[in-house]
Amino acid sequence: MDIEIIIGSDMHPQQVAEFAVQAEQAGVRTLWHSNLPNGWDPFIGLSQAAVATHRIQLGVLALSPYEMHPVRIAYSLISLNELCRGRAVIGLGGGGAMALATTERPKGTAHGGNLDFKRMRIVRGVREAAEIIWRMSTGRFHWGYEGEVFSVRQPFRMKNVTAPRPRIISCSMGPQMLRMGGRIADGVQVGDVTADRLPEVMTDLRAGLAKRTYPAEDFRIGNFWAWHIKSDRAASMHEARVGLFARAEVIPPHIGLDHLLDKEEAQLVRDKYRNFLMAGVTGSGRIEGVPPDLVQRLIDAVSSSGDFNDIDREVERYRAMERAGLTDLALRVFHEPFAALKTIRERVLPEFR
Repeated sequence: MDIEIIIGSDMHPQQVAEFAVQAEQAGVRTLWHSNLPNGWDPFIGLSQAAVATHRIQLGVLALSPYEMHPVRIAYSLISLNELCRGRAVIGLGGGGAMALATTERPKGTAHGGNLDFKRMRIVRGVREAAEIIWRMSTGRFHWGYEGEVFSVRQPFRMKNVTAPRPRIISCSMGPQMLRMGGRIADGVQVGDVTADRLPEVMTDLRAGLAKRTYPAEDFRIGNFWAWHIKSDRAASMHEARVGLFARAEVIPPHIGLDHLLDKEEAQLVRDKYRNFLMAGVTGSGRIEGVPPDLVQRLIDAVSSSGDFNDIDREVERYRAMERAGLTDLALRVFHEPFAALKTIRERVLPEFR
């Protein structure tokens, strides 16, 4: 299993380049730049890293065709891919923070309400987006694309394509998205999936892989995983509480939550989701109305948190994920990313070489 790292969107591109160089030297497979509101554009964010590095893959995570048309995604992705000479990757999903911020909802939807995936036809839309991006990235001539959700109504050929095409990773969680990713993408990335739930994920993924019309060359199976380990345990737990609202089991539609908690506890998390969200938005880490022991159990289950004495335990967790079928573990670092990279380089990467 390879280790990847996900950064936020607040670092200057020059800092990202410095981070990427250190990550490459450490043996990190992919550096993912988050696509978040109120931060750097991820393609610009990776632009200097593209010319400063030589081996590490550079990815944008996650980008939705409902926030940016697939043609525009393809233009940006192909440009980054040419800069880094064929090492660009896109994490393509239907939701994500930017999609939540920009996607139109029906009138009357509550502020901050969830996306209506069924109305959006999200599985079909992401599939069509991946097909458009793939066609454009080949550099070959195509007579447009007529989809049910997205279309390109004129012929296209990207004449500036010289590098091997970028890889398209499907950011998938639900069964239909997993099967779709297995059927058409270069890989799949899930989010916050625990080792004991990975067999369920693999079942859906294998069903999609069995229906491919062309071979899956080096198909990757990744997992987004929050890394909060710090020298100061209290600081680690505060950071974990602040970020808990964004973990897949906690954020609606709470995929995987029922694997972790009993029925009443899971319902309490659903009912109090806004309190999780406010703890993150305000940075207070105070999750009102939810017992602290329940919050701590969630943190322990869906993230790597604690101090340096807990790293060996986390490595064993990662080994269990590897045995369950992961090829890549993408560790999301938060505050003090350079310090987090140093710790991962010294204590985690040597265990997976």
